[in-house]
Amino acid sequence: MYGVTAAHKTLTLGTVVRVTNLDNGKSLILRINDRGPYVDGRILDCSFGAAKKLGFHEQGTANVEIKIIEEGDGVYMHHN
Repeated sequence: MYGVTAAHKTLTLGTVVRVTNLDNGKSLILRINDRGPYVDGRILDCSFGAAKKLGFHEQGTANVEIKIIEEGDGVYMHHN
């Protein structure tokens, strides 16, 4: 919840993205670690920690730009 991660319906798990809040210019690098969102019209579901750092935790949604930095390998978590 307080981490800086996000859910996306189709991006490969583990993908690293830069998310920019278009309303205030704040940006953050996140890892896609889950599936969702399951609300029509939404393409990304950020953790509370990510939403707070991006400045939209109070209103709950924001217009964002998503840029892929590194494709993931489809694995939820790596264990040694």
